Amino acid sequence: MILAVTPARGGSKGIPRKNIKSIAGRPLLAWSIGHAQNSRMIDQFVVSTEDPEIASVAKQYNAHVDDRSNELADDTVGVAAVLQDLLPRYGCKAIVLLQATSPVRRPGLIDHCIQEFLDSDVDTVVTGFSCNKREFGTYNQRRQDLDYFFHDDGNVYVVAPEVIRAGRICGEKVRRKVISRWENIEIDDLYDFWLCEKILNDLRQEVLVPNNFLPIQNFD
Repeated sequence: MILAVTPARGGSKGIPRKNIKSIAGRPLLAWSIGHAQNSRMIDQFVVSTEDPEIASVAKQYNAHVDDRSNELADDTVGVAAVLQDLLPRYGCKAIVLLQATSPVRRPGLIDHCIQEFLDSDVDTVVTGFSCNKREFGTYNQRRQDLDYFFHDDGNVYVVAPEVIRAGRICGEKVRRKVISRWENIEIDDLYDFWLCEKILNDLRQEVLVPNNFLPIQNFD
């Protein structure tokens, strides 16, 4: 079974009630719910939350809610611990983490990552981007000459259960998938929220279309 999870706690500090704040006409959480429901390869999808209002919104969009303990909703608790708590209740061969804060996903992106996981000898598939930024004063080359490294963007993670049981979301055998900058957006603050809403509205109005996205590529 392929299990997909969207963690959605109620105590967001950067943007209060972020997970259910309206963006481009629907609650932020609803975008990830819709993406999971449109996947052909996800067998079960759950929203993990301790918050009754978030749970109610998730159910309005026909998502199954897994009740999270208050202890696991503290902002010091990492997502690996949340997924670890779910494992005993859901037998699966892969967990797909779909964070609500990354609501821009092209059609087929999730299934592409799942298929890559199933077809490859890896324990983790993760989306992100090529980055060559360095702290000022630590380099003297031209920007174009700096080596690139992979940075995860929070959009899609496909992880083997044994990695989660070890308390991590990144294993030893990782397939890194570089996706379009439109999809790299991750909402941490109000600027991110404004920019993401612009992207989602442009997609909805077909000003921006999935054909504008770059092909999905392997980083390695």
